[in-house]
Amino acid sequence: MSRPSEASPGSGSAPPPQLFGGCVSCRFVCGTGLLLAATWLYQGPRNSMRRGIPPSMGTIAQITFALSERRG
Repeated sequence: MSRPSEASPGSGSAPPPQLFGGCVSCRFVCGTGLLLAATWLYQGPRNSMRRGIPPSMGTIAQITFALSERRG
């Protein structure tokens, strides 16, 4: 039995909560964090390549991942 003060699940009284959908500042902070993480991932292999160390497959994969994260 349901209590009169409780709404039934199908009544549509309140929309489901959104994780980051309504908070612009949360989106900004999370987006900035992702961009900074991608930059940090990208700069590591680039610095070693500037010093003359030839890139390995792992370095190329890390650069590719960082660029795809920056675009996404």
